Amino acid sequence: MHPRVDAIVREAREALAAARTGADLEQVRVRYLGRQGELTRLLRSLGSLPAAERPLVGAAANEAKRELEAAVDARRADTTAEERRRERAGARLDLTLPGRRPAAGSLHPLTRVHDEIVSIFAGLGFSIAEGPEIESDWFNFEALNIPPEHPARDMQDTFYLTESLLLRTHTSPVQIHYMKAERPPIRIIVPGRVYRRDADITHSPMFHQVEGLAVDRNVTMADLKGTLELFAREMFGPRSKIRFRPSFFPFTEPSAEVDVLCFLCGGDGCRVCKQSGWLEILGSGMVHPQVLRNVGYDPEEMTGWAFGMGIERVAMLKYGIDDIRLFFENDVRFLRQFA
Repeated sequence: MHPRVDAIVREAREALAAARTGADLEQVRVRYLGRQGELTRLLRSLGSLPAAERPLVGAAANEAKRELEAAVDARRADTTAEERRRERAGARLDLTLPGRRPAAGSLHPLTRVHDEIVSIFAGLGFSIAEGPEIESDWFNFEALNIPPEHPARDMQDTFYLTESLLLRTHTSPVQIHYMKAERPPIRIIVPGRVYRRDADITHSPMFHQVEGLAVDRNVTMADLKGTLELFAREMFGPRSKIRFRPSFFPFTEPSAEVDVLCFLCGGDGCRVCKQSGWLEILGSGMVHPQVLRNVGYDPEEMTGWAFGMGIERVAMLKYGIDDIRLFFENDVRFLRQFA
C-alpha cells in the first residue's frame, strides 16, 4: 500500500478502535470516508501527482476505502451491542426494592358536589332528565315567558349560533321538553352544562346548573320550602337553615332567592358571608301560569315549583373556594386537596 494511504488507514483504524458509541463511529466514518474525508480528498488530488504515481495511489486508496467501510460496519455491530448492554444494565430492576405505591386519584370537586346533589334529590323520588346543549330560541326563552323584547335576555348574555339557535343559558329548557312529552305528576332534576358570555373570579363562560321541577295538582310554595330545607340540611349539615327573599324571574311567580345559614360562622357573620350570616345558593318560585300554558297544561288544574342552582356556586361555598377558575385549571395541587 502506498505510504500516504497507509498512514491514513492506520490513523483511521486507531480511531475506530477508540469509538465507543454509534455517534463516535459516525464521526470517524465522516472524517475518513465522507465527502470531505481524508481518502476522498486524496482521490480528488490525484491530478496533482506525477503521472506514474497516480495509478498506484488511486488503486491503494480505493482498496483502503473498501477495507475501512468493512471495518466501520464490523465496528458498528460491536458498538450497537455494547450500547444495548449498557442500556439493559442501567434499566435493570432490583427486585429486592420495595414497590412504588401508585398515586391515588380522586373525584373532581364539581363531580363530588354534582353527585351529592343528585343523590339527595334521588332519595326524595326525583328522576334525572337531560336535554340538548344547543337549543332553539323558543325553548330557551319564549316558552319560559321571556319574549324577544324582555330585559331578562340581556342578563343571560347568550352565545348565538344562528338567529334562532344558541348555546343554552340555563337548564330550564329541559323543563319545557319534559313537560311537553309527559303528563303530571312530574318530579325531575336537570343537571347539565350551560353557557353565558361572562368570565371573572365568580363567573365562567361554561358552568354547571341543577334545575328542579315539580308539577302536580295542589303543589304549593310550602312544598318547595320543605324540599329546599331538607336539601340544605343534607348538603350543608343538620343545623342548616334557609330563608326566602322576594325576587323576580320571568318563568316563576311568585319568585324567591334562597339563602342558607352560613355554615362557617353559624349566622354570626364572617368573611365568607360578608358579615351577613347568610349565603345565597339558588333561585326558585312557583312555575308561571304562562309557562304551563306553553306546554299544554291548564294552570287552573296544575301548579308547580322550580328552582335552579349553580354547582360551582355550591362547591365554592361548601369548600371555601374564592375563584371559580380553579375548577377548570386542572392544577394537581388544587385537586389533590379533595382526595
